[in-house]
Amino acid sequence: MSAIPDLLLPGTRVDAPRRLGGRLRRPSATVVAVLLSAAFLVLLAVAALAPRWLTPHDPLEGDFLAVLQPPSVEHPFGTDRLGRDVLARTVHGARFSLAIGLGSTALAVGIGVLLGLLAGQRHRLANEGLSRVFDVISSFPGVLLAMLVVVFLGPGLANIAIAVGIAGIPKFGRVVRAQTQLVRRADYVTQAVIYGRSRWQVFVGHLLPNVLVAVPVTATVHVGSAILAASGLSFLGLGPQPPTPEWGVMLAESRDVLRVAWWPGVFPGVAITLTVVAFTVLGQALQRRFEGQSS
Repeated sequence: MSAIPDLLLPGTRVDAPRRLGGRLRRPSATVVAVLLSAAFLVLLAVAALAPRWLTPHDPLEGDFLAVLQPPSVEHPFGTDRLGRDVLARTVHGARFSLAIGLGSTALAVGIGVLLGLLAGQRHRLANEGLSRVFDVISSFPGVLLAMLVVVFLGPGLANIAIAVGIAGIPKFGRVVRAQTQLVRRADYVTQAVIYGRSRWQVFVGHLLPNVLVAVPVTATVHVGSAILAASGLSFLGLGPQPPTPEWGVMLAESRDVLRVAWWPGVFPGVAITLTVVAFTVLGQALQRRFEGQSS
């Protein structure tokens, strides 16, 4: 009995599969969601930069002999009331929606970070004054504020990006202000001042890098919400005008035929939903990573 190898003992036969199972453990649902979201955003970027790789049809070319055709091999997403290919319009619409989302986010980040840094300093007047500015802007619902800005500036791609960006300034301003006040009280900042570092050296070397780490999390989520808000404004006729293949415009054009043809409105709506969900999932993943590093 003593000559039996250890590998044949009952204890080792149970432990080996456990170790093997640990190595072959399935990825969690969170990891799968992040990977799927990243893959979809890569596809969205391809649609925005090289739409001809995904569809050969012209998004503006109509065929009155193929009006409101259901999804088929030739037209996978069907055609709209003017005979235009819905897949081509959805793919080309990614360029406009991403431009609005990224442009408005860049505007909100640029102004919000600057104002947040000023509000987070030791100057009480600047802190209270900018806090009131954030409160006033936030008192308006984001879409309503964007509507007021668009009414003042006029409809268009650039104006709707500006409008949505202005509505997002308080979000970034408050995040940066809170982070600035937190970092400013940190021990390493106090030690840098004690060791004779100038204000500029402390700001560039310690304050700014540790403040800006929280911005990508908010910015990622904001891109999705900005695309959703811009699509809503375009649906109301305040964004790009027809025949621009923008997702909100496509939804507005499909209202009159939705009872007889669901595809002209459903596919751009699905594109908006998946885009918002993808950016939100990635933003939440970045937030968990940021919180893990902070702890």
